[in-house]
Amino acid sequence: MRVTIADVARNAAVSKTTVSRVLNGKGEVDSGTAERVRTVIAELGYVPSARAVGLARGNSRTLAMLVPSLTWPWSAEVLQGVADTLEAAGYGLLLFTCNRGEESMTQFTSQVSARAFDGVLVIEPENTRGSIAALHHQGLPLVLVDDRGQGAAFPSVSTTNRAGGASAAQHLLTSGRRAPLVVTGPAHFGCVRDRLGGFAEVLTEHGVGQPASRTFEGDFTVRCGQRVIERALADGLAFDSVFCHNDLSATGVLHALRAAGRRVPDDVAVIGFDDIPIAAYTEPSLTTVRQPMQAMGEAAARRMLDHLSGTTALRPDPLVLPTELVIRSSAPG
Repeated sequence: MRVTIADVARNAAVSKTTVSRVLNGKGEVDSGTAERVRTVIAELGYVPSARAVGLARGNSRTLAMLVPSLTWPWSAEVLQGVADTLEAAGYGLLLFTCNRGEESMTQFTSQVSARAFDGVLVIEPENTRGSIAALHHQGLPLVLVDDRGQGAAFPSVSTTNRAGGASAAQHLLTSGRRAPLVVTGPAHFGCVRDRLGGFAEVLTEHGVGQPASRTFEGDFTVRCGQRVIERALADGLAFDSVFCHNDLSATGVLHALRAAGRRVPDDVAVIGFDDIPIAAYTEPSLTTVRQPMQAMGEAAARRMLDHLSGTTALRPDPLVLPTELVIRSSAPG
């Protein structure tokens, strides 16, 4: 049977409060009593709850992570970076999803009130900005992972979305492609505007326009990539390449082009964005702009740990990590 703090208190002839004070080094117990309590702890083999000790000391040595869902395309890699960093520092991790919308956020908020964790890392779920901002303003330490280019007044870790879009355009131009389609993500995301802006800027510098007729708003899904190609082909739109704002929509593009008898890359070159694991195994393998997702998780966790240790205060500015063009078969050099 598990030894409890009540067992220690009974055997040492003291209160549970006194045992707790000895465990937490509060210095409010005379030396003789403290020694007797420590002796009983050793004799009984009592192991205190790490969480209870942490709360008594004013911290839990646990961080939370809030994500849209576990099916979010690159959340697993970010989570791995977070988990590796926290484990090395002796911290635990609580994971919360927003699968049930407002109900999920209510449950998350209740854990904040219960002081179950010392801070939170956030891959921002849809329609939660107001709730997250309120918790932050109430004093909850918070770091966003990918602020989606919104310029939020929170500490964040992001990536060079504009430069990533520019690198995709430069690669297509270098390989002789001058009539690209673009499949974006939701237009209200700042990262989408940045990727499109960097891409269009490079095209303009080389005298190549990006007309609205060749730019399609998507939703980051495989199906949206398929639909764009089906529509473009049905409309007789001429294009020699496709730049997708994520790898899932690029995968849909590859499927639709194959179904239509278009050869990749001979007829159409395709570039994605993210470099999720599947990108290396599509047919053909996908050229893409890599976001350093695991490194983003590591950096977000490190920013939070540095804040909690008093090393570096959290400031409302982004730590920006570079993207990298990964060249594979769908758009060779």
